[in-house]
Amino acid sequence: MTDILQIQQPGLLATLQDFGRYGYLAQGITTGGPVDEHAFLWANRLLGNHYNAAQIEITVGGFSALMKARTQLVITGAWVEIRLNGKAQPNWQVLAVNAGDRLEVNPAKQGLRAYLAVTGGFKAPLVKGSVATVQRDGLGGLQGTGKPLAAGDTVAGIALKGDQEFLPRRPQSRFITMPGKSSLQLEVVAVAQADQFSAAAREQFSRQHFEMTTAQDRMGARLKAAKPISWEGPQLISEPLPVGAIQIPPDGQPIIMLNDRQTLGGYPKIGVLSWRSRSLLAQAVAGTQLQFKWMDLLDAQRQQRSAYCFFNVLTSR
Repeated sequence: MTDILQIQQPGLLATLQDFGRYGYLAQGITTGGPVDEHAFLWANRLLGNHYNAAQIEITVGGFSALMKARTQLVITGAWVEIRLNGKAQPNWQVLAVNAGDRLEVNPAKQGLRAYLAVTGGFKAPLVKGSVATVQRDGLGGLQGTGKPLAAGDTVAGIALKGDQEFLPRRPQSRFITMPGKSSLQLEVVAVAQADQFSAAAREQFSRQHFEMTTAQDRMGARLKAAKPISWEGPQLISEPLPVGAIQIPPDGQPIIMLNDRQTLGGYPKIGVLSWRSRSLLAQAVAGTQLQFKWMDLLDAQRQQRSAYCFFNVLTSR
């Protein structure tokens, strides 16, 4: 392994993430991994990496680093201002970098989370099969203790040889999801306690607009609306919480569970987001207007299976 970059400024939050830590939910250990899977998987695909190759998830921006070796990198997800040695660079396009180059990822113009990937992926010790950083569980990251990246940290990887070909790959525009829209329509599958909500509550859930609040992080996102969603059913026993689950707490304002969520929850769930909608939500800043649209379970399964086949997630496991 070779030192690839040294972090000068991590910004609000920069964490090392691979595709996640699977097989430990029964032990209370959550998956972690990229909140925006679409952007993460595209970054690895553009570099010819395995889908699970580790990247740096940069929240909001304000990140800078000194490159320590020759490599290729790409930044996807949030539309950030990228500068290499002070010169502006394109988002979603593979860039060639050399030792001594200075990389800046300035605050996002659109969206919330950017993904910095390098050829071969970043390297760190595996903890329960993954390097995914989960602060709540104290797992993953550079030292395996769940700490986010900090100024002065050096991240290792694979340096490229001088004769390796450079291809400035970029997806077709139709594959690039432009973040930062003022309103989003999100697909929801009616699961768990969905059929125990009243018909009026379900209709209200899908008809009105919700607003993304500032109360959001890698664990979940709180929404608010003019009319809270009522639950008239009994108190529930805690049960497993999938990523994308939409809980309705006593105040009636939904909470959407994200990658670093707790593994169990006792609030009723009115549905779960589709794969595509989870990635859209990952880039929604405070104030974004959200509206939910019901989606058939089979259609949601086909959507995720199609995406995972395209990115070789299913064939690689």
